[in-house]
Amino acid sequence: MDDLIEQARAAMDASYAPYSEYRVGAALQTGDGTVFTGCNIENANYSNSVHAEELAISKAVEAGHREFDAVAVVSSEYDGVTPCGMCRQTLAEFCGEDFAIYCDEGDGEVSEYTLGELLPNTITRRHLDV
Repeated sequence: MDDLIEQARAAMDASYAPYSEYRVGAALQTGDGTVFTGCNIENANYSNSVHAEELAISKAVEAGHREFDAVAVVSSEYDGVTPCGMCRQTLAEFCGEDFAIYCDEGDGEVSEYTLGELLPNTITRRHLDV
């Protein structure tokens, strides 16, 4: 967990957040232990902004990964930020309810959640007629 938090912090340093000044970094660990990072990238048209978790999972999926063990999320405020609803839903596409989410509270404190806690009764493939 500590290594994931450190990698999320390093990713946060690359953040582009000139409007909100709220920088976010994420580190996503795959089933085989590979880590992909992402940072938020803001756009003057806020709806086109990229979230750190979305970037990390996109990079991992592009590299062929489909199984994930954990994600760490850090913000420049060290406020224990959790993934937003959109990011939670994206994680739910690939991760089960027991997927670990670590959120940096600062001063060495980390909150730990499962995806099921943060997004109960999520929409999954079983809801679709595929």
